[in-house]
Amino acid sequence: MAPTRLCARSVGLCLSGALLALAGCGGGGGSGAQPTADTGPVLASLSGTVRDLSGQPVSGVTVNLFHHNTNTTLAVTTDSSGRYVAPGLGTGNYSEYAVYASRPGVSLYPAATDAAGTLGKFDFNGLYRSVVHFDALPARDLGGVDFVAARPGDHMAALPRTGQTQSYATGDDAAAAQGLAWPTVRFTDNGDGSITDHLTGLVWLKNAGCFAPAHWAQALAAANQLASGACGLTDGSRAGQWRMPNANELESLVDVSQAQPAVPAASPFTNIDQGAAYWTSTTYMALTANAMAIRFTDGRWINGADAGDGSFSNAKAVSSNALWAVRSGTPGLVRPLATGVYAGIGGGSFGPADDASLQLGVPLNAQRFIDRGDGTLADTITGLTWLKQADCIRQPWQGALDAVAALGNGQCGLSDGSTAGQWRLPNRSEMLSLSDRAPTFPQAAYLDGQYQGTAAVSGPVVFDRFIVGDYYWTSTTLAGAPAQAWTVYSCDFGVYNIDKADLRYALAVR
Repeated sequence: MAPTRLCARSVGLCLSGALLALAGCGGGGGSGAQPTADTGPVLASLSGTVRDLSGQPVSGVTVNLFHHNTNTTLAVTTDSSGRYVAPGLGTGNYSEYAVYASRPGVSLYPAATDAAGTLGKFDFNGLYRSVVHFDALPARDLGGVDFVAARPGDHMAALPRTGQTQSYATGDDAAAAQGLAWPTVRFTDNGDGSITDHLTGLVWLKNAGCFAPAHWAQALAAANQLASGACGLTDGSRAGQWRMPNANELESLVDVSQAQPAVPAASPFTNIDQGAAYWTSTTYMALTANAMAIRFTDGRWINGADAGDGSFSNAKAVSSNALWAVRSGTPGLVRPLATGVYAGIGGGSFGPADDASLQLGVPLNAQRFIDRGDGTLADTITGLTWLKQADCIRQPWQGALDAVAALGNGQCGLSDGSTAGQWRLPNRSEMLSLSDRAPTFPQAAYLDGQYQGTAAVSGPVVFDRFIVGDYYWTSTTLAGAPAQAWTVYSCDFGVYNIDKADLRYALAVR
């Protein structure tokens, strides 16, 4: 029996509506307090460069400057040196701009080096773009509004292994052994109430049971107030340095080879609460009264009513879940991906130092997936190549493993020359890496190019026929119950255990 899943859809604030409102409040792009007619308005230019990961200039990139106050866009193009210049821009009042870049076949992410701009993400009617945002352009020329370009085969981050070492079938998680291996000594007890994870570089509270289960807002506040002298800490930390982990940070502690608790066997943590789930600071954007949570009896995510005895839930104001505080440390072998939630137009922060306000982790660049035109998608974040047709394989778990292993050119829309044995069923980490939690609608619908499940997104489709409201297999077996495997639910991209005999969908990766 599949667990009850939350997949509510709340209509997010689309950019055009928000901009019309801004225009109305601001007089439709009026000039506000302007210089006298003799001097005229103060105009400025905005410029920058686009370079690839090797530092080489990228020409032919369109840099768009969206003027919020007039709902208009100025587009300029990079030259052979990768440079662009946008001259004659109004400054001061009513000069709010969102700057983003695009070019077919290239993934781009902004880097704001001028203090006047901030990195953010906006919802352009269902198409989420990474932008440099200016509340108001200063009355001077701005340089250094740069972008980094990635092409198929590039990657911005590495994924770690899941921890599974026992193989349950040919080609499964342990057999494929994909991902960066964990360090030989993963955790160090700092002797001050904190634990350093050398895989991610994150520093965790050693006493995972210090805080009594509480509602989300209370737990969020408790994490923000944690300091040396509490919970066994003698590390000299101050309030504001600790926080509630986001969903990807908390997921990084899960070891799928373990159960009760599902953390690495040699970890020095104490008092892990198995009677409650643990909160994350990641709000479930389709139903913002809920936040994603993970239970450490087995590593299952919680979103909605639990399929078992109903003792786990994730409603912020109703559910009492545990808190496992974290703070940033020195860089580790990998850096968790950002979840994608954000506080800009179409997003929102729901409490101090929550996921949306901090946006920690490797950022998810715009046009992340590049269609190679041969039935495959290149992910410029992880460097993985994915099968584009998302409904081609629907089998029980073993059948899905076999179908993916036999996959090759001529099947499932492939014309890439691939042969049997080159593709595999994604493991838990790989499948989770597809997630972008910005959308306020089922993520499967966004991956398939559907806004709110019905209206077309103005940008390109990512996958073909990504099924909304169903489970996608991973190659990772549930350690405590080998007749089940971990799946990712396409609506909320949470991780849930499903009987291997069930008919479910599968993607393929290489």
